[in-house]
Amino acid sequence: QVQLVESGGGLVQAGGSLRLSCAASGSILSINVMGWYRQAPGKQRELVASITSDNNTNYADSVKGRFTISRDSAKNTVYLQMNGLEPEDTAVYYCNAVLRVSIWSLNKAYWGQGTQVTVSS
Repeated sequence: QVQLVESGGGLVQAGGSLRLSCAASGSILSINVMGWYRQAPGKQRELVASITSDNNTNYADSVKGRFTISRDSAKNTVYLQMNGLEPEDTAVYYCNAVLRVSIWSLNKAYWGQGTQVTVSS
């Protein structure tokens, strides 16, 4: 059983910062990609940032220069440092991990339960 547990969401004023964390636990052989997605009310879930096992990163254009993704592979944890937050960043943020649980399994995507980020103007 694999679990992704997120923390760090909350309410912040525009221009402020938050740091999200997501720890993967359970029977994990290897993690390929970890990332953050978000979903605002009435909108589709979108990729915010991702990071591969060799630390290649990818960001949505809307967050480039403001958000930074990083990971601690020893702890199976991914972080999202969010600076210069804007009201448009308000959403539920979901952690995602593409991982294998055994040498006989393929990569599979897992999701966290989501954490609310609210940016007031």
